Amino acid sequence: MPFVSIRIAGTATHDQKAGIVADVTASLVARLGKPAGAVQIVIEEVSTENYGAGGQLIADRDAPKREDAHADPSV
Repeated sequence: MPFVSIRIAGTATHDQKAGIVADVTASLVARLGKPAGAVQIVIEEVSTENYGAGGQLIADRDAPKREDAHADPSV
């Protein structure tokens, strides 16, 4: 019985998660010959404030830069 654990930084919609589950299941059925009913998938949404890469929190990396926050949007 295949068990797949997927972690994503941030959140996904219900439809996005349903699509991921369908796609991963189809892949395991096609590639490993596993029955679809045996495939178990868990999707864990990790807050970007609890996930870091390259020595920086993802939330900080994706936040607007201080100078960008006050920039004139018409420029």
